[in-house]
Amino acid sequence: MKQQISNNVVHLKKESTTNPSSTLPDLIITSTEAKERIEKLQEFVKTSMVRGVDYGSIDGFSKPTLLKPGAEKFCDAFGFSKTVDVINRIEQWDVGIFSYEVRVTLSNKETGVVEAEGIGSCNSKEASFRYQDPFTVVNTLLKMAKKRALIDAVLSATRASGLFTQDIEDFPKPDRKGGDAPATAHQLKTLFRIVKQMDMSNGVAKEMMKIKFDVDKSILLTKQQAHEFIQDLLLLQYAQQHGNDAVIDHIQQQ
Repeated sequence: MKQQISNNVVHLKKESTTNPSSTLPDLIITSTEAKERIEKLQEFVKTSMVRGVDYGSIDGFSKPTLLKPGAEKFCDAFGFSKTVDVINRIEQWDVGIFSYEVRVTLSNKETGVVEAEGIGSCNSKEASFRYQDPFTVVNTLLKMAKKRALIDAVLSATRASGLFTQDIEDFPKPDRKGGDAPATAHQLKTLFRIVKQMDMSNGVAKEMMKIKFDVDKSILLTKQQAHEFIQDLLLLQYAQQHGNDAVIDHIQQQ
């Protein structure tokens, strides 16, 4: 472009009208390269990540959710270093309310360039912690916020959001057993009484609840879930006393 200089002022000649599309920015990578990158990411997931450990499927969602071990594995594979900062915290010890907000920054280990930042939060009023003693889960809340921030950052840095969703296993789960009302005190006492009568360890009872209802504390059961668990325990108790064949006959007669 030629310049016209007059009175120490530089005048630029106007450009001729061009196609507006020519003003669009050039793509950093081609569509072919983008496709190859996605395919390599999918291949890494297929060959190096383990379902149920690094990622898991949650009912009601089309994509699997990335878990903390999988996020850590991505960091190692991509060469990311992590910086964790608690950017906001609420600790009201007098009333048992706790909340944490965490930022995780991922940087390239070789260049030091920041690749992505993720934000995660967790508080004692969430469904998973609402009925627990808030003073015993403070550290858990902070760790949960860190994990959520890490997964958020990893999904952004690796462009893996097309393959995984954001930390769904921590979201409140839909109640498939009917009703959100918590188990009554009478139901909980009945549970404890049957478990004691059966000489069942607390560990076994917790494992049963975890498998069927995805909770490990009886106080987290809904009213309907507690009813079903009591019925299951009664059948097991009946089997102890009369044998499995008697249980089958008992069920068929109902």
